[in-house]
Amino acid sequence: MEIQYFEFLKYLVRFNRQVYLDHNATTPVGDRVRSKMERVLKYQYGNPSSFYGLGRKSAGLVEQARKQVSQVIHADPSEVIFTSCASESNNAVLKSVAAHFYPKKKKIISSPIEHPSVTNTLAYLETQGVLVEYCRVDDKGRVLLADLEKRMDRDTFLVCCILANNETGVIQDIGTVTKIARRHGALVLTDCVQALGKMPIDVHAWDVDYASFSAHKLYGPKGIGALYVKRGSPFMPLLHGGHQEGGMRAGTENLHNIVGFGAACQDVDKLLAHTKQIRVLKRQLIQRLREIKPNCVINTPEAEAECLPNTLSITFPGVDNAGLMGMLDFRGIAVSAGSACSTGEDTPSHVLKAIGLSDQAARETIRISLGHGNTARDIRYMTQVVQDFIEGRVSFVNMLAPAQLNETILFDEKTFILDVRPPDDRKQFKGLPNAHEVNPLQVERYLKQLPREKRILVYCPGGGLSVMISYYLRAKGFKRVTNLRGGLDAWRKRRGDLYQKYAGQNVSVLQPDSEIPS
Repeated sequence: MEIQYFEFLKYLVRFNRQVYLDHNATTPVGDRVRSKMERVLKYQYGNPSSFYGLGRKSAGLVEQARKQVSQVIHADPSEVIFTSCASESNNAVLKSVAAHFYPKKKKIISSPIEHPSVTNTLAYLETQGVLVEYCRVDDKGRVLLADLEKRMDRDTFLVCCILANNETGVIQDIGTVTKIARRHGALVLTDCVQALGKMPIDVHAWDVDYASFSAHKLYGPKGIGALYVKRGSPFMPLLHGGHQEGGMRAGTENLHNIVGFGAACQDVDKLLAHTKQIRVLKRQLIQRLREIKPNCVINTPEAEAECLPNTLSITFPGVDNAGLMGMLDFRGIAVSAGSACSTGEDTPSHVLKAIGLSDQAARETIRISLGHGNTARDIRYMTQVVQDFIEGRVSFVNMLAPAQLNETILFDEKTFILDVRPPDDRKQFKGLPNAHEVNPLQVERYLKQLPREKRILVYCPGGGLSVMISYYLRAKGFKRVTNLRGGLDAWRKRRGDLYQKYAGQNVSVLQPDSEIPS
């Protein structure tokens, strides 16, 4: 009889396949990259700034990696600065160049589809007096070059133009952008994070002044980025302290990650060669999704020269993307709605808005980004789940963004908050107010106590287990089930004010039933 208490565990095992289709968010670390990093962590612990043997060897590894990065972007090693990430690289350029020119020159022109590390930094610079203008793009995200030219003037000191967009995959004509900027005496920053490993990079041929890169988008480690600064272009360090990176970026070098970045760059030629197979998979994906939903809208440019080979942004009219992504997650499939750096917000993607999508259409859009580990079998599996969801063969679970969980919902008498966190997490963090705690591995023993007339709001630490339990409840006939996306962790970060005010209030512990309902 006791074995029946684990019905939910058996339910989970049915859907334990993992298909990763979010390579624009991050990529798994390659085996060769990991091996090199492990050797450095184990044997090469010398500080690169030290003059004895271990230090000199570490310094040599840093310079070797710098050369490896510079080779794949066609730069001189002296023009490459290692940073903690591309967000730091973008921040460093924007703040440094603004400090150099302002107030003699006051204007920056940017595309409206930049990464949040650019757009949010530009918003900060506006508070300091810098004028920021956004040029227009077409319905695929291509910068309208005539509009850029029209906005240029003597007061413009910098143009920001992402090389390949992380959400739609659109590739910009960065060479022409630079020529326009040069005619007006402006510098150019291009974010190359998504492009490296997916298309050839040549910063010298494009004549850009600054370019940002990140290792974890090309099967390298997280926590390491690079910044290209053209020789002679103005640049002042964002971080002050030691003399590292030629005095341009203070702080002891992150040696194992730097070595990992260099090792990942050694595989770039292989990655570029593999893009042919990825394009084939992408064409199969588009064809199948159009068969499933004929009125779907492809937001990604379909001309191969204008789009990254792995990226697809697609809108399914009438289909809530949060619900669809929840079902895909439940089936072990990872996709996203847009930039991983801004998830958790309820606001529609600024990129999708810039290319003309309404708020509603943006909330009906998902991004699929393929990688070299994906197969045609993955595409068949993913598209079958999408078809089942769209055609109503699976139950629907509402997804609540952390920003949406407010006092009204927390204290709504028609909402039953179900805490499915493990015991250790409950000891460490207080839960939502008015929550009812259950054993997450024996959910079936609490079904009689859950009110079917109310909305069941399910949450766990990170949003993963609660998705599974939410769909389990739907399968058991509960009609109004909502999952807190990102779990308690995301809500604590997003709504810290409410957490501090209400966490742990009026929490009850449900006792499991001795019999399982049939």
